[in-house]
Amino acid sequence: MEEVGTMNNIYIPFETQEDIATTLAHDISQILEKSILLNDKATLLLSGGNTPKLFLNKLSNIKIDWEKVTVGLVDERIVDISNKDSNEFLIKNELCINNAKVVNFIGMFNKNDLILYKNTFSKIDVLVLGMGTDGHTASLFPYNEKLEKAYDLDNDEFTIFITPSTAPYERISLTLKSILSADAIFLHIEGKEKIKVYNEVIKSNDTLKYPIIKVLNSEKEIKVYAHE
Repeated sequence: MEEVGTMNNIYIPFETQEDIATTLAHDISQILEKSILLNDKATLLLSGGNTPKLFLNKLSNIKIDWEKVTVGLVDERIVDISNKDSNEFLIKNELCINNAKVVNFIGMFNKNDLILYKNTFSKIDVLVLGMGTDGHTASLFPYNEKLEKAYDLDNDEFTIFITPSTAPYERISLTLKSILSADAIFLHIEGKEKIKVYNEVIKSNDTLKYPIIKVLNSEKEIKVYAHE
């Protein structure tokens, strides 16, 4: 495993899916434990999709003081939380089990005031992003009419509603400013096609075509955990 620095990013390739899931779970648990030690609490925001399932399961088996951890979402599809396409459904079934069954989970799409969501995650200890084969991250999709507002670092809105033209369901997503407010940011990508897209992304400046560039080109250090 060789770490490669690109811009402010640290690219770490893994040989197996087991390796990447185990290491990512371990590294995140260490950050959460440190925050619990210092602040008596910790926060973690996660992404959905198929990629994180094994990692989430590995994380759920690690022994930390999960009662002091609050977990939320980077983005969500506007569907019933019992729908398998819901990110909340994924997190509850893949993370909120085993040792992590006592974790405090706060859903993004519900009838609660989103100001409460913003206040709960005013300090984000760890945030895990994914990336689609189209270069989207969270629910910031290429060429979307809401991207300008989502990218605006003077926009104090924590979340934004977005309707993608290339994917089903209306979405709610963190804005770029909210994403970059996290203390530690990981990008978790798996599969040859996504690795190919990532290699195209780091050579491009087209932030409308590849929204992930806005994160990777920021001043934040982004740890990219990758497996083909």
